[in-house]
Amino acid sequence: MTVVHPIPRAWVTTGGTGAQNYDEFADDAEITAIIEANPHSALGIEMPHRAPQSLGKSFLDALPDAVARLAEAKADGSYTPAEQVVVLYRITAPGEEPAYGLFAMVDTDQISTRADEPGLVIRNEDVFIAKVRERVALAEALGHLLSPVLLLQTGRGDELHAALASATEMSGAPAATDTDQAGRTHAIWLLGPGPEQAALTALAGGGELVVADGNHRSLAAQTGGLSRFLAVVTTPASVAIQPYNRLVSELTTTPAELLDRLRAAGAEVEPIDGPVEVPQGGGTVHLRLDGQGYAVRLPATASARLENLDHALVERLLLRDALGLDPGDKRITYVGGDYPASWLTGEVDAGRAELAILIAPVTVADFVAVNLAREKMPRKSTWFTPKARGGLVVAELPR
Repeated sequence: MTVVHPIPRAWVTTGGTGAQNYDEFADDAEITAIIEANPHSALGIEMPHRAPQSLGKSFLDALPDAVARLAEAKADGSYTPAEQVVVLYRITAPGEEPAYGLFAMVDTDQISTRADEPGLVIRNEDVFIAKVRERVALAEALGHLLSPVLLLQTGRGDELHAALASATEMSGAPAATDTDQAGRTHAIWLLGPGPEQAALTALAGGGELVVADGNHRSLAAQTGGLSRFLAVVTTPASVAIQPYNRLVSELTTTPAELLDRLRAAGAEVEPIDGPVEVPQGGGTVHLRLDGQGYAVRLPATASARLENLDHALVERLLLRDALGLDPGDKRITYVGGDYPASWLTGEVDAGRAELAILIAPVTVADFVAVNLAREKMPRKSTWFTPKARGGLVVAELPR
């Protein structure tokens, strides 16, 4: 038996509802602007309190608005129903190799978070519990899941990649397409019951599935008691890891004292002449403080690989020890790879933040090694691209 299954009742976009996932933004105002420009965007359902008509409400108080928006989208033809389907998914862009995936439901009881916990779905990052509670509340209010967990098939990824490429090629015109903010085209095809569906679900569930994006959503499925969650199962050949940086809005000490504390902890600190960019390789992080950039080599320890990842060192030595900040502190913003270094440093230069921390992306080798050991990655340390688009396929939950 595979752990990947058809969606019993899906609502499939007819166009115009696609959206970035709720956690891809560094600035809440961007969410409001996107919803205002496209009221049909699923983002207005996923983040109801950021929709223009609901501003000023808390997330929980805005949940009835989310319910009304989904009902309206279904009634006005923005979605069409389908039963017992999986959905082929292809993402294309000029100059990029196609990325493939499969929208399906995955068994929640297969989630594993440590070495002694059985299961084929490996969740690999610490999470912020407040975000998990919001996802649980949204699913309970809507009775639907709009934003998929992105799962990386590590056991039979090459076979799955070839099978999905062939299936999309043979399926004719897509059921719907959507264009994201980077200009990529997201296309989907419905695949009903039959030998091809069975073969693809078997391949998709044929090895360990690593959570590449959606740690909060997968934990929400567990916390909310869902037997299955909505996922896009993708392949190693379909994704890349981009930088995941940090902005600190307010320092707890002066810039000079921060640098002195880092030096006292064994870090090597050197000024940067010119623009502050993401480091080319691991071992050094780049900081932008008021008027000056710095290259900081944080001291590694003799402990395991996980503890010496740049993101782990930043969380432990810079944020916690030097600044006294918990990773969940509201003064810290986690900024994914869609935002260039110039945007982060510009926030500091404009006075909207006091520190930008630019970190080289985690390597695929480190990511895989940590996951196969069933260890947890540091919070917000992997920004996979291309991202699965929310709002293309909605899974109705059994009542």
